[in-house]
Amino acid sequence: MSVKTDDREEKIMRLLLQKGSATIEELLATAETSAPSIRRDLNRLERRGLVRRTHGGATLVEPLLYEPFRYDTSFQAREQRAAEEKRRIALAAADLIRENETIGLTAGTTTTQIGRAIRHRTNIKVVTNAINIGMELCNHAGIRTSITGGVLPWAWSFSLSGPAAVHFINQVYLDKVFLNVVGLDVERGATTLEADEAVIFRAMQRQAREVIAVADHTKLGQVSPALICPIQEIQTLVTDTGASDAMIAPFEERGIKVLRV
Repeated sequence: MSVKTDDREEKIMRLLLQKGSATIEELLATAETSAPSIRRDLNRLERRGLVRRTHGGATLVEPLLYEPFRYDTSFQAREQRAAEEKRRIALAAADLIRENETIGLTAGTTTTQIGRAIRHRTNIKVVTNAINIGMELCNHAGIRTSITGGVLPWAWSFSLSGPAAVHFINQVYLDKVFLNVVGLDVERGATTLEADEAVIFRAMQRQAREVIAVADHTKLGQVSPALICPIQEIQTLVTDTGASDAMIAPFEERGIKVLRV
């Protein structure tokens, strides 16, 4: 495939990742190409399972791998909470990933969106303790995905934990890890709800050259029971534009790079 074609497909995917769907006119304007080229690009992306052609446009394929959770209202609530903000955060976080890097994705809804945002990419290695992220990436040849192993400590969880997961993580080195947090506070650090999960996230953080927290604005200044890591272990925070200057100032004062999207 030519560099020009790769560039067009990247533009198409970015637009669909931002909007979910787009008309042919929007795709033509974004990719700056002809209608026949767009049709060929969409056909290739559809064969890869990334998009679905529609009358007059295309839509992003959202994985349908959660049949047991379809009628579970708590799962649906987690998926839909701040959904638009999480999509923007994930796209910005995915832009931080370079070719040939090994990244860690901790379990969580925002990190799941990061996994979805890199499905069209190539030459990336992913390490995750989330079985759903592994499922979503398993049929994409350009991404090599490793799942930690371990146990599911509570019902309706995708997050593997336990000694087997820790042992696996201790054998790998990560260029970047993306931490899904429930709370992020400058004094109390990055936190989550479950202690077993925090142990795994902390292990991934220790093995990474760069630690990136992904959190919508409602999580800033919040504290949950289980500590992942102190704030000084985090180099970058990706959040949304709902975070005010006052909310992000304490993080920037501690040398954390903050991206608001």
